[in-house]
Amino acid sequence: MIDAVRCAAALEGCDLPALARAACRLDGGTDGLLLLAGGPAEWGMRMFNPDGSEAEMCGNGIRCVARLADERYLRADRFALVSGGRSYAITREEPLAGAIPAYGVRIPVGRSSADYAGGESIGGAIPELDPALEFTYLHLGNPHLAARVGRIDMELLRRLGERVATLGGLFPRGVNVSLFRVDGRRELFVATYERGAGITESCGTAMTASSTAACLLGCCDFDADLAVRNRGGMVRCLCRRDARGALSTRLAGNATFEAEAVLRFDGGRAERLSGSERPRAAETAAYDAFRRTVAEDSPIRNHDNR
Repeated sequence: MIDAVRCAAALEGCDLPALARAACRLDGGTDGLLLLAGGPAEWGMRMFNPDGSEAEMCGNGIRCVARLADERYLRADRFALVSGGRSYAITREEPLAGAIPAYGVRIPVGRSSADYAGGESIGGAIPELDPALEFTYLHLGNPHLAARVGRIDMELLRRLGERVATLGGLFPRGVNVSLFRVDGRRELFVATYERGAGITESCGTAMTASSTAACLLGCCDFDADLAVRNRGGMVRCLCRRDARGALSTRLAGNATFEAEAVLRFDGGRAERLSGSERPRAAETAAYDAFRRTVAEDSPIRNHDNR
């Protein structure tokens, strides 16, 4: 994550997709590059995938960018961030476990968009992608498919994500694919293949989409606080449907900073300047302890167990 307001001069004329590709290769690979952009008139986020493509929205990322904007510039309980041309309402939340900074974002959810040529699908078949699964398509600023399964099969998830690339007629700009398991009326487990990144530890908009899909399918309840876990940790989602049927889901969770450093980028290669890294050991340890309290208690299977 880069404060593009403070670093505006250094970023002037920078090839941001190339920067994202180079920066995401550091330390064995990361899931994306975030930028805090804009200024007092309109604060915003930009997010780039490891392949250099720009994503319209990132549910986990926007919470971290919100924390950076709040701590450096805003000092506000409520504010807005713009991403992908949409404005998102942000709230500062009570710290998790008493010490872990947390933020919430309200995400409008659409049932259809130009990113899926199949129209509306709530628990419907997409035989071109998989003949057995039932998918729900939702648009949260970025496109998502979510399918309920009894067990999370990571190899199946990988095949689905890779197959999307061959279906440009259906998904002209790709789509994020999630498998979710319902562990009760108020608990889900989600795994996601993100376009431009592959299988990731955590995807905030995917957890939001999966929660909304579970409510639409009747597996979970609207207007109820849902605990949503994945391999990266846990968030909470509150799904709402108004009198006109419009959907929105509030995603709330941690915004943890692990370290700070100075980065040098020469147009093709990125490197950390020697001695510039400042770990946030206490913060990282607090979140690691929190993760252990919400750890997955039944294994993710690597065979086909739909």
